[in-house]
Amino acid sequence: MAIAPLARAPWPERRQRREQSSALGAWFGALPEDVRPTVILASPYLRAEATARLVAAQLGHGEPLPVCVDERLREKEFGILDRLTTFGISRHHPALYEQRKHVGKFYFRPPGGESWCDVILRLRSVIDTITREHRGERLLIASHQVVVNCFRYLLERLDERTILAIDAEQDVPNCSVTSYRFDPARGDQGKLVPDLVNFVAPLTQTGTPVTTARDMPAAPKA
Repeated sequence: MAIAPLARAPWPERRQRREQSSALGAWFGALPEDVRPTVILASPYLRAEATARLVAAQLGHGEPLPVCVDERLREKEFGILDRLTTFGISRHHPALYEQRKHVGKFYFRPPGGESWCDVILRLRSVIDTITREHRGERLLIASHQVVVNCFRYLLERLDERTILAIDAEQDVPNCSVTSYRFDPARGDQGKLVPDLVNFVAPLTQTGTPVTTARDMPAAPKA
């Protein structure tokens, strides 16, 4: 199972995102047949879906591998606080800033948005779907930063303090790969264990710049 965060960005960074997506697709396409993804799930956000389809074109046998778009894989909804830094929240929404400090980042739900717990709840249902419909498959998920970290929280059985420390320490690079492999020796029935975390070699090996940026849905059409 591999999770790749993918972002939509403004021009001129958009060209760089295309280069990153191309490098990621070429890396997956060069993997041995027996370790390539056989199923691709993608966030509905424009860049995530587009990059997932680019990778899918490298993996099919004559035809691109199908991409299943799942709305549960979209980035965390930031609501009224979208695009604001912590300083911006304190300046423009002081009451919400105080509430966020009181309940904590993990549980705080801004108006029109989600908490980390909300994202984790929808990802629990994604894992149920994967277990039911894709057991035994090699799965690639094209998604976003908070989603990647929330998957880590669930799959690695982390606690709140640990995942928030990971999130604060480093942004998840665009088009990096975080992957898991099944270890039958772990536990009574085996479990997924981390293999790669924020792996950017698909970019660095081709000289493609490594960047981080908040993931956003496409702007609505007029």
